[in-house]
Amino acid sequence: MNLEFSADEIAFRDEVRAFIKENYPQNAEIRGADDLTREQFLAWHKILAKKGWVAPAWPVEYGGTGWTATQRYIWSEENAAVDAIMPLPFGVAMVAPVIYTFGSQAQKDRYLPKILSGEEWWCQGYSEPGAGSDLASVKTTAVRDGDHYVINGQKTWTTLAQHADWGFFLCRTDPEADKPQKGISFILIDMKTPGIEVRPIITIDGGHEVNETWLTDVRVPVENRVGEENMGWTYAKFLLAHERSGIAGVARSKRGVERLRSLASTELLDGEPLIEDRDFARKISQLEIDLTALEFTELRTLAGEAQGKGPGPESSILKIKGTEIQQRLTELTLEAAGNYGHPYFRGFPEDGSNARPIGPDYAPASAPLYFNMRKTSIYGGSNEIQRNIISKMILGL
Repeated sequence: MNLEFSADEIAFRDEVRAFIKENYPQNAEIRGADDLTREQFLAWHKILAKKGWVAPAWPVEYGGTGWTATQRYIWSEENAAVDAIMPLPFGVAMVAPVIYTFGSQAQKDRYLPKILSGEEWWCQGYSEPGAGSDLASVKTTAVRDGDHYVINGQKTWTTLAQHADWGFFLCRTDPEADKPQKGISFILIDMKTPGIEVRPIITIDGGHEVNETWLTDVRVPVENRVGEENMGWTYAKFLLAHERSGIAGVARSKRGVERLRSLASTELLDGEPLIEDRDFARKISQLEIDLTALEFTELRTLAGEAQGKGPGPESSILKIKGTEIQQRLTELTLEAAGNYGHPYFRGFPEDGSNARPIGPDYAPASAPLYFNMRKTSIYGGSNEIQRNIISKMILGL
């Protein structure tokens, strides 16, 4: 694998860098996901839509860029360098590949253009109170009634569903199937349909990022089912392979390590910069070594996709190592913040009855981010499940 950029690739990098500098919204900030408005989430998405750069991984015939694996890598690196708020994955990276791979032509024509434009926001209805890592245990039912399904059940951890126009849901359409995986269908649901209630789940820092979604006698046209009835498990696994590859977040973690080194150069331990402490420096170095190894794995995966290979078990490796690195990065950032990283609740009133956080600007966010990142080893299929996949598909155990 050649790690040197060609002249054309350097020219592409310069083009990307110039475009971001000239067009990225100046008032966009990376904060907690629940702090951003719908308009802030979509600002960069809509600019990229006009440029035709929203979905680099899509086939060209559906609106993809046709970029090489290296160009996609460069694109990711340059956006991470400015902490860009990228298009949300639920539409672009998750449901869209399912639609353009398994959906009908009518579904492709109806949904893909509005995902590209950002006109319609999607959420994911997979997890349930009793079905998370064991996703085949979903109990939400979809009962056929003429040309509609009547859907009843509960989903949980529905990220940003408070903003969503549409959701993709796993529903049980055959409760008598000999295996639970065989009785599930993949159904697209308009979130404005009567009978849907989205209730907020407030996280430990007072934020509203996730929700529970209740469906009571929700009538959905059968034409909203993607692919065949009772084959939703196949489509769900396909989607999760795409999601896991994206979860690795190599470029963002590299940017995070740069910030961490900068913070450790200013924070003091016994009067000396923290970065000069041998134990702390060793932790950062080990993190960088692991991140470099993960980056090479990601590049090999991208190269495979460029040759027509879909995400395979390597996506599980990316997911495990990527999320472990993200968690270690937030742990070290919190360690660097020291006492200033004490958790605070974002719901503090503004009347002065509670003290506001003190210390460096980066410190107040370090604890909420640390806690929030505990979820990364669970969502998209827990890391324990990913190890089972690796042992079966790679090691043959």
